[in-house]
Amino acid sequence: MLAAVNSAPLGIFDSGVGGLTVVKAVQELLPAEDVLYLGDTARLPYGSKSPETIRQFADEDVRFLIAKGVKAIVVACNTATAHALPQLREKYRTPILGVIEPGVTAALADPATERVGIIATRGTIRSHAYQHALALRRTGLIIHGQAAPLLVPLVEENWIEHPATRQVLKAYLDPLVDKGIDTLMLACTHYPILIPVLKDLLPPDVRLVDSATTCAEHLKHELTRLDLLADGDREGKLELHLTDLSEEFETLTRRFLKKSPGRIRRAVLGA
Repeated sequence: MLAAVNSAPLGIFDSGVGGLTVVKAVQELLPAEDVLYLGDTARLPYGSKSPETIRQFADEDVRFLIAKGVKAIVVACNTATAHALPQLREKYRTPILGVIEPGVTAALADPATERVGIIATRGTIRSHAYQHALALRRTGLIIHGQAAPLLVPLVEENWIEHPATRQVLKAYLDPLVDKGIDTLMLACTHYPILIPVLKDLLPPDVRLVDSATTCAEHLKHELTRLDLLADGDREGKLELHLTDLSEEFETLTRRFLKKSPGRIRRAVLGA
């Protein structure tokens, strides 16, 4: 029975394809795991929706993955983690992980961390989930949240090296740098794509913490603790489900995964 559970896939969902940065990090760290990814591309972005709507959407995402027989679920969406994770954990027996706690743990791993900047969607910044989680874990921190709504569309347009992207990033980062941040949290799964540009724009002593790598590391720790790791002598498969299929989303999946995504299936939620 245990072997059957261990060989079951991991479920990962996001409002779009940004969560594929988490998938990529998971595949690199846990190559034996099968991954079933759900992107709710028909209803993105979640960041501008009400908390009630986000909770409803996240619940439908989880139900879809559980019906597919996943052994654990990663909410690879900062907004959904912020607004829906406690209710999801209360409702379902399947282990469900978010992206906020792993990022907070990584940010505070350095005892010298004192001034933390957070860039994220408006929904994530407004939820105060990161600010609250950081303040609970360490008193005396100075925390600055910066909504950065233009970054997701720029990433999805593949304008990573475009002068306009550098200009927008500078507008978001300069106030944080002026406040003397020593750590910058990339609190959106699209943002790891921007790391090379961010490193170029930020002072060299500002530490970057991204939600994809930290989430994959936390997932490995939790699967080990729960004795749910897949047998290491195999190569895991990836199955992609999107609620809206288009050529644009196929192009984006290739960009986020840095390889061909294979066949993409259309998901129907709430049925």
